[in-house]
Amino acid sequence: MGLAEPQKLRAIKRKVVLYFFFANNTRLFNSFMEEVIEKTGTFVDESKIPLNRVVGVVTAILMVAGNIIGTGVFKKVVPMAQTGLSEFFILLAWLVAGLIVLLGAFTFAGLSKATTESGGTYEYFRLAFGDLLAFLEGWGLFVIIGSGSVAAIAFIFAQSVNTMITIPNLFPQWENLTIFHSVQPFASSGIKLFAVITIFLLTYFNYRGIRNSALLSNVITSAKILGILFLILIGLIAAVPASSSSLATISNPVQSVTPSLTIFLGAMLSAFWAYDGFTNVTAIAGEIKNPTRNIPIAVITAVSLVIILYVAVNFAFMRVMPVQELAALGENKIAAAEVTQRITGSKGAYFISLLIMLSSFGALNIIILFYSRVYYRMAQEKVFFRGAAKVHPRFRTPYNALWYSMIWSCLLTLSGTYDILTNMVIFTGFAFYMLAAVALFILKRKKIINESVPGFPWAPTLFIVFTAIFLIGILLSYSRQSLTGTGLLLTGIPVYYYFKIKNRKGKLR
Repeated sequence: MGLAEPQKLRAIKRKVVLYFFFANNTRLFNSFMEEVIEKTGTFVDESKIPLNRVVGVVTAILMVAGNIIGTGVFKKVVPMAQTGLSEFFILLAWLVAGLIVLLGAFTFAGLSKATTESGGTYEYFRLAFGDLLAFLEGWGLFVIIGSGSVAAIAFIFAQSVNTMITIPNLFPQWENLTIFHSVQPFASSGIKLFAVITIFLLTYFNYRGIRNSALLSNVITSAKILGILFLILIGLIAAVPASSSSLATISNPVQSVTPSLTIFLGAMLSAFWAYDGFTNVTAIAGEIKNPTRNIPIAVITAVSLVIILYVAVNFAFMRVMPVQELAALGENKIAAAEVTQRITGSKGAYFISLLIMLSSFGALNIIILFYSRVYYRMAQEKVFFRGAAKVHPRFRTPYNALWYSMIWSCLLTLSGTYDILTNMVIFTGFAFYMLAAVALFILKRKKIINESVPGFPWAPTLFIVFTAIFLIGILLSYSRQSLTGTGLLLTGIPVYYYFKIKNRKGKLR
């Protein structure tokens, strides 16, 4: 390097201050990074590169809505009808569950004012409760909840493709091979492989920049909403009254009086699965413009929109098929497909298959984006693999966090154990929701949140009460699964100390 080189390097270093300050100018930043690497050969510490704050409020709203609207809305009315509830109480269950979720939306709107960092619930727990509990939440997300969701939704997407284009079973001779009495790696091998390829392609798509995944989310979520509006429209306009002969064959009685609280809570639990996912947008706070303002708007607006859509579409379903007929549908039947087929014929099943395919594909794209940011933030706090804290100098994405998530999700997909694992952590999932509401009170008391919070304190208080009721109900109904899941999560404690020690020594990559 010549004598003039140090002066040139100092000039470039001065530029870095300006470019990091104007970090939203991706084009300028990227050209700078290329200049540094090309002209000086200087090593760039990728763990110091900031994420790209490019997501606006409209995109954030569509991301929340797209994350919530999965496949549950198309089929959950069947198990709800099988409880014997009347149409009124089924709609009430959808509405009450939605209002409770809206309380949660107000709670997370308040929590989003605590920080502009990525990480979502992990970051809120870290600020409120300390590193260990925050790690358990994030580790549970990586090992089971988040990766299991990626695997499950990818499998549903592959199944929906299979209904339209047959995916060959690659290893039929090993179909029934079982490992450890629960792992069946070759069952539905063709569908699993298709799901794995989908996870890989969407991970790569997300790796190339958040603008890509945000644009895809906008297009698919808009299509999903239009599809649901179409279902509502045909249900209200072209309702087909049930014949008395069809009703005569159905033995499941409908309750004409007020149902028991247990039955009603069971129906609400079905509705809750269809509303899940409203909290995840907080994980990308580091990439949202003005997150303390836009995240509350996005979460509350999206949840309110979804409540209206869900109540309306279920009303439309029951206009076409009475509750007794819905209750008589088999376990593998999709209510939306049966309703649409009754009105439009064979084309209806094709339309619903396409809609479910879109819904699962869109939700998969969004959760791959969201969950990787939690692992990225954990790595920044030195409680995860250090490489996950790196940000790509050109695409400005936490690329290693995306790859780590992809690898584990693909392994869960191939093993077929994701349903077993995620069922075991239903209890802890609700516990984390309740703790998030408690965290809001702590952060207000610590004055980490000084701004006024909409709905505080009644929204988080009511949210704590309702989630506590469900925690008790889940614990009583699924005691063994709940305790096993909690124990499984607690095994993360030694992992936490392992990461702390190794990262402190700088040995864990």
